[in-house]
Amino acid sequence: MRVSKWWFLGVGLYSPFALAAQGHTDPVASVILVVTTILFFAIMGRYIAKRFNQPGVLGELLMGVILGNLCYFAGSQLVIILREGSSIFDVLKEVLQGKTLGQAVDAVLTNSYYASQLTQALSGPNGTEYLKIAYVVDIFSRYGVIFLLFMVGLESSVGELKNTGRESILVAIIGIAAPMILGFGVAYLLMPGSTLQADLFIAATLSATSIGITARVLKELKKIRTREARTILGAAMLDDILGLILLAVVSSVVINGAVDAYTVGRIIVYSIFFFAGTLFLGPLILRRAIYFFRFLEPWEAKLFVSFLFVMSLAWLASYIQLATIIGAFAAGVILHDGYFKADKSSAKESLSIQHLVSPLESILAPMFFMVIGIQVKLETFFNWQVLFLASGLVVAAIIGKLVSGLGANSKDDRLLIGIGMLPRGEVGLVFASIGRTLGVISDDLFSAIVLMVIITTFIAPPLLKARYAVKKKENEHEN
Repeated sequence: MRVSKWWFLGVGLYSPFALAAQGHTDPVASVILVVTTILFFAIMGRYIAKRFNQPGVLGELLMGVILGNLCYFAGSQLVIILREGSSIFDVLKEVLQGKTLGQAVDAVLTNSYYASQLTQALSGPNGTEYLKIAYVVDIFSRYGVIFLLFMVGLESSVGELKNTGRESILVAIIGIAAPMILGFGVAYLLMPGSTLQADLFIAATLSATSIGITARVLKELKKIRTREARTILGAAMLDDILGLILLAVVSSVVINGAVDAYTVGRIIVYSIFFFAGTLFLGPLILRRAIYFFRFLEPWEAKLFVSFLFVMSLAWLASYIQLATIIGAFAAGVILHDGYFKADKSSAKESLSIQHLVSPLESILAPMFFMVIGIQVKLETFFNWQVLFLASGLVVAAIIGKLVSGLGANSKDDRLLIGIGMLPRGEVGLVFASIGRTLGVISDDLFSAIVLMVIITTFIAPPLLKARYAVKKKENEHEN
């Protein structure tokens, strides 16, 4: 009895998530405590992942899953709210329109069990405090994903996109089409009662590729300059662009409730004009902005211009009904340190845009992955249908990307290129979270997709290393 009592006090009542709403006089004290706690555990997750030679993003995601479910089963009402993601804001909207709290929750959540838990958490004495915390955590995570895609864009450039070559284009096209077809087929067969919108979102999620994780592994192996590496990175960059356009199209189909040729065509045209317009006007605006902020210190001007540019394009993308991350990615592709070297006063400035902005991404992006992990409901895996669906998605995700290597040059290692395209990483999680926000992806489906993302992200680095080791032995044997 004594052990269970102290366990409950330590994990439940006196956990940071419970202490966050214990009547602090400062209205932001609880927010500071929870945000800091989440960041601390994110760092611990990244540390553990690094110890096992795995990407840090995987550790952050798994830590979110573990922390969220432990606190949930310990009775944390804050985690009950955090698990529902942006649905709680839909609940608040319904309440402001005149519905009771119970009616609002029932209108938003289809699962009666989770609906009753959420109603109890929000109607409790600390309900408003929990809402405040959830809102800030949600905003921070959204900023995190914007900076994350901006940093991914910084790893690309307009020149590299022009010179990716025919092989990269073919690998990218196959790497988008094959997983989409397989993913749609798996969803159609294993989820006969699902909507067309859900099937399309699954297909779009499987088409994603994480350029960041693959690039990190190639750098660690010192293979970034090989032909296969250039093909992989070029195809991954094109996958990012095509995938984001695909995300915009699928999101529009979900919002409009049907496949509308006019709407799909409009989104594609908007996407093309957005990228073309930003590529043409972006440099002009950047030069004027740099000239205007010349009164600042060189590093300050570089930081402020970069921040304003990425936020402006993120807002513009949202304004024309594209995802904010499309604008963030475009800002990263356009922006580079060369614009600031035109100013003689900044000629000696050694800090790059990446060095200045990466602290923001390093702090805020883990919030996104932790929140995604918290939203994974492990109890859904007790349902064999969820595990069966997750297995089907994993198989489709792996085969779909492996066959993309067929688009590479016959002289290259096509299997190696296919393996390099495997990890979905942060891009797949972004797709899944947007689908959940739009209400097209259920809790069970969301958990299955996250499991697919974890497995493909987990297996890619060791497979890449193993394949390079095999190639090395083959070369030694030939010599």
